[in-house]
Amino acid sequence: MRVVVVGAGIVGAAIARELAMAGVSVTVLDRSASAGGTSSAGEGNLLVSDKGPGPELALALRSLTLWQALRPEMPSIEYEPKGGLVVATTPAGATALHAFAGTQRAAGVESSVVNGLDHEPDLNPAHTTAVFYPQDAQVQPAIATEALLASARRRGASVRQGVEVLGPVLRGDRLAGVVTSDGEIHADHVVVAAGPWSGEVARRLGVDLPVRPRRGTILVTTRMRPRIRHKVYDADYVGAVGSDDAALQTSSVVESTAAGTVLIGSSRERRGFDERIEARVLSAVAAKALVLFPFLAGVAVMRAYGGFRPFVPDHLPVIGPDPRRPGLWHATGHEGAGIVLSTATGELLADLMLDRPPRVDAAAFAVDRPTLLPHLSAGGSPAES
Repeated sequence: MRVVVVGAGIVGAAIARELAMAGVSVTVLDRSASAGGTSSAGEGNLLVSDKGPGPELALALRSLTLWQALRPEMPSIEYEPKGGLVVATTPAGATALHAFAGTQRAAGVESSVVNGLDHEPDLNPAHTTAVFYPQDAQVQPAIATEALLASARRRGASVRQGVEVLGPVLRGDRLAGVVTSDGEIHADHVVVAAGPWSGEVARRLGVDLPVRPRRGTILVTTRMRPRIRHKVYDADYVGAVGSDDAALQTSSVVESTAAGTVLIGSSRERRGFDERIEARVLSAVAAKALVLFPFLAGVAVMRAYGGFRPFVPDHLPVIGPDPRRPGLWHATGHEGAGIVLSTATGELLADLMLDRPPRVDAAAFAVDRPTLLPHLSAGGSPAES
């Protein structure tokens, strides 16, 4: 079996590794560099704390198991089982957080109500409640992507950078490969795993897929002595993740890195592929962070960076074959959860392609699921918001 994977980000890398482990001949294509898009513009979150009961949480729990299994093979990925601390700053927020954590525990997520100051001494003492999630972890996303690709290469996969997909190679109605900037490449299956650019790639191959970019921006402080021990975010973050609003939304997400810097997010905004870093976004993100950690007011910010998350209208990844175009597969739409979901996504797609029993409910992520069907004929342009 020959498979072309379009996209050398972390999802494409995880798919390539899974297929190569099964003896499939895999070629990974990327029009730029590996880990050059969304995978290099995030914080490396491996979270279950922000996911309510349902298919995405089931996929995330499976992914955490797979990430832990990868640690001996990939010691360089900076895996940190730091745990997550979710903090409410109002009485209403505390009530909602307790209720949300209760539903998660029933679905297999470990959590406990704690004294926030015991876990984070520099946390604002005026917070109303805190819930600790010990399963949350973090990796360095660009390094993790390269490690997965290296593992795929060791098993025979080929990674070709600077090669752009321009159109389909067809055998009747079936997709039999891709036309690229470096010639035709023939394959039995083609997997589109191009993150927020997946909609454009899918259109070039003959189908509409409603994947749009959702912009995010992160602040990076100068190095300091360790003062933040976990991934800490306010309870508003869950609502921002699940929102359909295209306008700017911010919530506080704060965590340290192994290098001694602090990453401060997060923002979400649908404005196409506009790459500008704007002061209005930075100031809003910084203001929210000060509510959790007032000491940050005296810390210098050395840079800011942004990226695009692949947004799908029903907030679930698209993983599996496209019934409209035999031979075409999708693995996209993970929005901000692509790092954690990558490993289980690779496993699920390989299970489906190789007729193995899936470990999670594959129907929930199908292209033609009921919640996505109304959007399939209105994919729009990737430059639209």
